Parts: sequence; C-alpha cells; structure tokens
Amino acid sequence: MTTEILDRRGEPSTPAKAPSALLRERITDVWHWTDNLFTFRTTRDPGFRFESGQFAMIGLEVEGKPLLRAYSMACAVYDDYLEFFSIKVPSGPLTSRLQHVKVGDTLLVGRKPTGTLVLGNLRPGKRLYMLSTGTGLAPFASLIRDPALYDAYEQIILVQGTRTIAELEYGTRVVMAARKNEYLGEVAQQKLLFYTTVTREPYYHQGRVTNEIADGRLFRELALPPLSKADDRVMICGNPGMLAELKGMLEKQGFQEGNASNPGDFVIERAFVER
Repeated sequence: MTTEILDRRGEPSTPAKAPSALLRERITDVWHWTDNLFTFRTTRDPGFRFESGQFAMIGLEVEGKPLLRAYSMACAVYDDYLEFFSIKVPSGPLTSRLQHVKVGDTLLVGRKPTGTLVLGNLRPGKRLYMLSTGTGLAPFASLIRDPALYDAYEQIILVQGTRTIAELEYGTRVVMAARKNEYLGEVAQQKLLFYTTVTREPYYHQGRVTNEIADGRLFRELALPPLSKADDRVMICGNPGMLAELKGMLEKQGFQEGNASNPGDFVIERAFVER
C-alpha cells in the first residue's frame, strides 16, 4: 500500500530533499608558497560555524562523486572566508588535484566540523604549547587569532618544524598578522612566542621539534622552565612519527591526554590529508 502526498492544489507533491551534507564554496584566492605548500581561501556560508582548532572534510567533485579529506580551518572563527593550508602530493588522490585549483573553482566543504584541538579539551594552565610540523600549523593559525586563547593562558608558545626555511613563510605571516591585529595585536605581542626549526638546511634552530624539546634547547632559547604538568598544556599536530614520539614523552612525565569528555594536559589531532 502506498500513500500519495498532495500539495495544496491537490496535485501530487514531491517530497523535499534532505539538506546536503556538503556546502559548495567558491575559491577566491590561491597562494603557492613553495613547490610543496600552498594555501587557498573560499567563500563561507553564513551558517557554517566551527571552533578554533577544528577541521572539516573538504574536497572536489571527481567523476560526479565527492573526493574528501580532513583539513583544519586556518582562518579565524570570525572571518567571512574559509582558509586552508595544504601540501602537494603528486600521487595523492585529492592533493594531486587540489594543488591545481584556481579562482572561481568549487570546493566541497562538510557541514559538520570536528576535532580535538579545542580549548575545552584541556584543563586550565599557565602556558600552552602548540607543537606542529609542516601543514600541522593550520589549526594553530586559527587558534592564535581567537581572543579566548589569550584569556585562558599567560603565555602561548607556537612551534613549527619544517624541512626548509621557505616552508616557514606562511606560519611567519600568520604570526605577524596576529601581532598586528587591530583587536588582539597588543596582547599577542605580549603573550605569543613563535619558535621555528628546520631539518634540511642550515638555520639558527636546526633539528626536529622532538629533539628541540628532549634536549631542552627550546626552553633555554625562550627562557622558559622545562615542561611541567602543573603549569603547561600541549596541543600537537603534525606527522604521525612526531605525534607518537611526543605522546610518549608527555606520558612519561605524567601528562594525561584529553578529549571532549575528559579534559586533560595534552591533545593530539590524528586526522590528516596526504602529508
């Protein structure tokens, strides 16, 4: 047995389609920083909301089907655009195509952002360390432009490790913009520290992020005390090896991993595009 639905005129009515899980945004800007790294901006649906540090599934339509990967929003929660920071992987199913986007192209964006790198997943503390490699900087690019971050911590230490000096340019620009922000500039200049290290070229900080922490150089250079569970909180986003190594180092010192149900001393983002 079937029931026919009639509209107000008595004619058969077509049931309304459920809202799509994907937004269709337009590419507005693209910047290629190196042969391996680029950023791009898109329009932003007024209904799309996220917390600083979260990611969304984004991608392109390929042969009539969405091809999606997780990308952190690198823009501030109050920006009227979306921004993403990506690596170029020639063999990557998505990034091999995404690196060729141009202004006017369409980007698919999932409506439901998520992620662990949010302030609510950490217990209160004095200092917040944000440890990143490569494009793992993206969620922190959003967080350092959030007023709530500066209300929550006395000091914010953003650390980025890359292979080459050129790969630091985007992060440097983001930090400079935060320090010059009309509303946050003064407090960012006082509280936000930026520590960069490079592995494949001569540089005044040369080595992996994990090594800079393990041998204490990072703390000596910034005139900060060693990591303390009582005072310090940590967010980590980077390559899988770095995540595992830092997790082990922190847990040996008694740090506990946090999540939405149980805030802790550190959090890790495990969602990656092809990096």
